[in-house]
Amino acid sequence: MDWWQLFVSFFLANVFGYGGGPSSIPLMYQEIVPNHAWMTSSEFSNMLALGNALPGPIATKIAAYVGFQIGGWVGVLIAVGATVVPSIIALIILLNILQKYKQSPVIKGMTLLVQPVIAIMMVLVTWSSLVESTKTIGYLQFCGIAAVAFYLIQKRKIHPAFVIVAGFVYGGIFLS
Repeated sequence: MDWWQLFVSFFLANVFGYGGGPSSIPLMYQEIVPNHAWMTSSEFSNMLALGNALPGPIATKIAAYVGFQIGGWVGVLIAVGATVVPSIIALIILLNILQKYKQSPVIKGMTLLVQPVIAIMMVLVTWSSLVESTKTIGYLQFCGIAAVAFYLIQKRKIHPAFVIVAGFVYGGIFLS
């Protein structure tokens, strides 16, 4: 039964996650944390941070990790398949349609109006992670880590993957 739930959860998150990985992350979060309790919010945040540090699409990395936790290697195949196959089929169909009607104001309007929805979904996931982090490590330490990360990424132009790894090291040393 877990395999069917795994398939449906990742299938729906990726079918409705218009715009790729970043837009499907909040939908995956909803399925993984509140709906099925396969992970806690903190575990999801850690997985997301580590997944962002690794190369490749984030949605497939989340699917592979959760799939393995739920159903071993069969779970990996089910979750990754549910994540990738709908996108492949939709991509082939939609690219043909968009190419045919790319100058249509309706198509242009649809793509522009979906962007605010994706932005709000990302804000909600960020807010959830913020609340969980401040509960766990405290507001001051959270703000300090966020300020250092912002400085390193924006001002010093250090790649976010290195900042994430540094955050893991800091957490492992000072927050354990």
